[in-house]
Amino acid sequence: MIASLLIANRGEIACRIIRTARSMGIHTVAVYSDADAQSLHVREADDAVNIGPAAARESYLVGERIIAAAKASGAEAIHPGYGFLSENADFAQDVADAGLVWVGPKPDSIRAMGLKDAAKARMIDAGVPVTPGYLGEDQTPERLKAEADAIGYPVLIKAVAGGGGKGMRQVEAGDQFLDALQSCRREAASSFGDDRVLIEKYIASPRHIEVQVFGDAHGNVVHLFERDCSLQRRHQKVIEEAPAPGMDAATRASVCEAAVRAAKAVDYVGAGTIEFIADASEGLRADRIWFMEMNTRLQVEHPVTEAITGQDLVEWQLRVASGEPLPLTQDQLAIDGHAIEARLYAEDPAKGFLPSIGTLEAFELGEGVRVDTGVEQGSVISPYYDPMIAKLIAHGPTREAAREALADALDDSVVWPVRTNAGFLVEALDHPAFVAGDVDTGLIAREGEGLMPAAHPSDDALAEAAAVLVGEGAFAGFRLNAAPRVAGRFLLDGETIEIDFAEALADIAAPEVTLESVLISEGGQTWLLTPWRATGVAQGGAADGAVLSPMPGRIIAVDVAAGQQVAKGQKLVTLEAMKMEHSLVAPFDGTVAELRAEAGGQVTEGTLLVSVERAES
Repeated sequence: MIASLLIANRGEIACRIIRTARSMGIHTVAVYSDADAQSLHVREADDAVNIGPAAARESYLVGERIIAAAKASGAEAIHPGYGFLSENADFAQDVADAGLVWVGPKPDSIRAMGLKDAAKARMIDAGVPVTPGYLGEDQTPERLKAEADAIGYPVLIKAVAGGGGKGMRQVEAGDQFLDALQSCRREAASSFGDDRVLIEKYIASPRHIEVQVFGDAHGNVVHLFERDCSLQRRHQKVIEEAPAPGMDAATRASVCEAAVRAAKAVDYVGAGTIEFIADASEGLRADRIWFMEMNTRLQVEHPVTEAITGQDLVEWQLRVASGEPLPLTQDQLAIDGHAIEARLYAEDPAKGFLPSIGTLEAFELGEGVRVDTGVEQGSVISPYYDPMIAKLIAHGPTREAAREALADALDDSVVWPVRTNAGFLVEALDHPAFVAGDVDTGLIAREGEGLMPAAHPSDDALAEAAAVLVGEGAFAGFRLNAAPRVAGRFLLDGETIEIDFAEALADIAAPEVTLESVLISEGGQTWLLTPWRATGVAQGGAADGAVLSPMPGRIIAVDVAAGQQVAKGQKLVTLEAMKMEHSLVAPFDGTVAELRAEAGGQVTEGTLLVSVERAES
């Protein structure tokens, strides 16, 4: 068995790996960037090594530094987690060449499945059904558009080296294709260093079904059943579950057997996921499920598989990497109950899901579920990395039991002042279609505002919070229990509001209230309630026509020039932050009066990028 392990990752997955390794008696080594020096995964590991500046491309993505850290710390093996270098075949080979154990598949297997076009060709040879599309070498825009036209819209443009929703665009009509292609290629080049794409037919009622597979060095390959990851926003998974709702035994056997064939076709060793797309217009059927891609690593959503099988997949990885056979055979694996996972992101649904950064002054997640996280109260959410801060996983005897437990845990969560998508997740879990198990990948896009959480707390929540504030004059976390009546003027996240909360206290003047604050938590959201004062109240808001950077980031494209006429909603600047592109658009018809954005430049939150002068009516 491996005696010492370096985890080439950060955040919740690093903490997750450390937890299992420690239970197996394995010495753990963390790596960290300058921004992560005080992070939870650094403190939880037995040793830690600094590998460079905050930017991932100067630290977590520099394989030479990670290998050097492993050697310096005496680690025998490297576990890449997911993301960063986890599917980089060259890095995997470098690890092996350095005399270290790579906790993952063979480099050749990663290469075989890493490029989507080559992987699909191999799957066709292995008898695994694939989605109709274009996998050709001719990457000229003209040829790609011609192929898309021939396939018929809508289509998906997907980065050949992509994954995790990066480098993917859905195109509804031919006149949108070239702009989408340019954006997709730019994001693919930034994220993967490879701007090649493939074209796929977009399935009208798609469900995302994936199968957990595992192989060992002795020729054994098993599956650990399927997961349903259909609830997605902008091609990124939001809520995952296992097993897939509506999956009958015959269809399960067909898709899982296809997944095992796919893994065997590339001589797979370790944990991997075969991803399929299903046309669910007539339910799940074996003849309407097609291979999409393989993720040659542990998945973010692996805990739901662990919950229904009772297995620790990280332990399986470490045992297989140590040369042991798989812990169980196929006939020893069975499904127990149902599990659902929600990804908690530091992002603000009210602002188009823009990532939210800052210090977690309050961070308390609900009880009764498994929580995988890499942060705690006092942690700093920086702009440098993925905004996922935790995963909540509920397991129950039935799907409904798991759904209710997860919704309750999210509903009880308190996070401040960093914004999260917890309220959005509660709304999604409670949506009638999700409750019924009738979900496809377009549900969130179709529902739009219908899944947005409430903009303000309920009157009862406000009343009790005000009573706590006036009665106790103390900073506190608060959850809704009852609704006593009190009265006064307050600020709710900086907005002045009136709360009628008691005739007995109606004469209390607001400036006399103790100057403290109370957090209101309701429906997964958190607000700050403070006493109102007649002076010193900030009046927020940018100047008319000013387009400000919503967060720190890098300008990757400027689409207008000074003096140019623009239409409302027209893209002005593209900002890259927390591994995602964000388009900033014109607030109304007008003229670009001032342009301060420059491609390649770094900006801070609130920086003026473009000023638009309103067109005369």
